[in-house]
Amino acid sequence: MLIQLADYLSQFDAGFLVFRYITLRTILAVLTALIISFMVGPAMIRRLSRYKIGQTVRNDGPQTHLSKSGTPTMGGALILVAVAVATLLWADLGNRYVWIVLLTTLAFGAIGMWDDYRKLVLKDSRGLAARWKYLWQSLFGFAAAVALYSGATLPVETQLLFPFMKDLVLDLGPFFILLTYLVIVGSSNAVNLTDGLDGLAILPTVLVSGALGVFAYVSGHVQIAGYLLIPHLPGVGELAVLCGALVGAGLGFLWFNAYPAQVFMGDVGALALGAALGTLAVAVRQEIALFIMGGVFVVETVSVMLQVASFKLTGRRIFRMAPLHHHFELKGWPEPRVIVRFWIITVILVLVGLASLKIR
Repeated sequence: MLIQLADYLSQFDAGFLVFRYITLRTILAVLTALIISFMVGPAMIRRLSRYKIGQTVRNDGPQTHLSKSGTPTMGGALILVAVAVATLLWADLGNRYVWIVLLTTLAFGAIGMWDDYRKLVLKDSRGLAARWKYLWQSLFGFAAAVALYSGATLPVETQLLFPFMKDLVLDLGPFFILLTYLVIVGSSNAVNLTDGLDGLAILPTVLVSGALGVFAYVSGHVQIAGYLLIPHLPGVGELAVLCGALVGAGLGFLWFNAYPAQVFMGDVGALALGAALGTLAVAVRQEIALFIMGGVFVVETVSVMLQVASFKLTGRRIFRMAPLHHHFELKGWPEPRVIVRFWIITVILVLVGLASLKIR
């Protein structure tokens, strides 16, 4: 929005041309989302507390979690507001990638919000039935996939790229839609499964968002892409601004979500953030890099799948409790230790993913 205003004002003062730089607008998006989070966060937490929209804790989980019962949740709405406002202010609203990612993020957030609302306000312990949740995730995931596929103008936009291998690509053709759907829906649910401890999911989301912002910027910059020997994707660089908004909103939320948490994000935040990461990864053609950098999300999801499969087939559990972070808690690890170690692992994995830009 403001870039159009700056372009108009540049005819009177050339200094306004500085707002054409994606790097500057990305920084401003980070700061805008961060400031919004700091300003709106306390009031939102007070309102959630006033209306008793608090977390329900399972009795069969770690006993240390019982004290968290009643902690305000649905705080993910704060993240969505900050991301949406910062993106609308600083991104080029004529860019199709920006709209696809932003609308997909908000759509998955709406699914999570309805689920949270049913559980926390209407006191329906089932929330949104799993089949309906999956149906809506599938519809929105396919819609994003079709939008990206139908708008593709270059072969690389529907090819699968392999990190660390500059000449290895796989033409997906229409199978691009299926892959995109799986990445978006899978990453949405993976972040949701990981969101079980204070700050556990949000900082890895921030780190991966920042890394995807780097991928977006270099892929959208013809000279840098040529230097790094990576495919140039015209227009995708604008997603760096949206990634900046995710980073700022995530850090702002972490201020309130750090142990001991004042607020939880709920499904409204977790489903939306996971969908955002998945859609971003597809747009910048880095699905496999997302798999690497989001390794914590992947392992958490796999732990649940293995646990369910093992119990159904053999009647035995592999882990003391799934997702994996609960297993370590039941082994005696204090919650902050689990959180920080998962954060450290994510930092390492993100650096490995970013290294693929140069090691090819």
